[in-house]
Amino acid sequence: MTDTLPTNSLPSDIRWMQLAAPVLALLAVLLLVTAGGRWLAQRPWWDWRQIRIEGDVERNSLATLRANALPHLQGNFLTLNLAQARKAFEAVPWVRHAQVQRVWPGLMKVKLEEHRAVALWDGRGDWGEPAPERALLNSHGEVFHANLGDVEDENLPVFAGPNGSAPQVQRLWIRLQGSSQRLGERVTRLELSGRGSWRLAWASGAVVELGRGSEDDLVQRYERFLPHALAVAQRFHTNVAGADLRHVEGYALRLTGIGVNPNPNPKAITRKP
Repeated sequence: MTDTLPTNSLPSDIRWMQLAAPVLALLAVLLLVTAGGRWLAQRPWWDWRQIRIEGDVERNSLATLRANALPHLQGNFLTLNLAQARKAFEAVPWVRHAQVQRVWPGLMKVKLEEHRAVALWDGRGDWGEPAPERALLNSHGEVFHANLGDVEDENLPVFAGPNGSAPQVQRLWIRLQGSSQRLGERVTRLELSGRGSWRLAWASGAVVELGRGSEDDLVQRYERFLPHALAVAQRFHTNVAGADLRHVEGYALRLTGIGVNPNPNPKAITRKP
């Protein structure tokens, strides 16, 4: 008959050694596996064999992408952080969105979407005083920065407004531009002031004060004014120089080469739509 000594009668240091031994063994195995995994991940056979660029590459050549994005890519096929790689490509000028994928055995596939510039953006909203470095606005209403010299279209409109107002300005411009083009005019600038007042300019240089209101109110006000103002200008064989639509019962109209008689309180030609 063999007597066994109860566990609780063992010295405390021996009991702790018995409990710690499996834990230490497990940790040792984990360290070996981790070290082995790191060693395996750093082998040359996991290096990138090819990087394939797809999608929009009108603004960026392969040389430009290589110079701006590749220095910020760290890791091989196994260790590359795809989110960081995506950000590296999206930091390249004119790149709006990038998708980065691993394709076995060593291909990095990158699909790019470039910005489509539809307007110049003056974030300060100061009429007649452009910001030192104007930005651009894309077709999604997003402000982005790029070399303005790369813009081929010299007739881009100028939008101005407080930070965050670019989509609102773009939506209103689309509607006002449609109404203007039907009558042979073109809105080249649209501004939203910090107090919520709107102002636009035509290609001819005429400035129209739209005032405040909802988008629908502003469009209706403008569409009532536009045909009447152009008809008056045509009657006098001249052009519209400016207008103020902030009056409740009508609008004030200024015509090129036509003034008013001097008096203590001079007024422009006023017409009720």
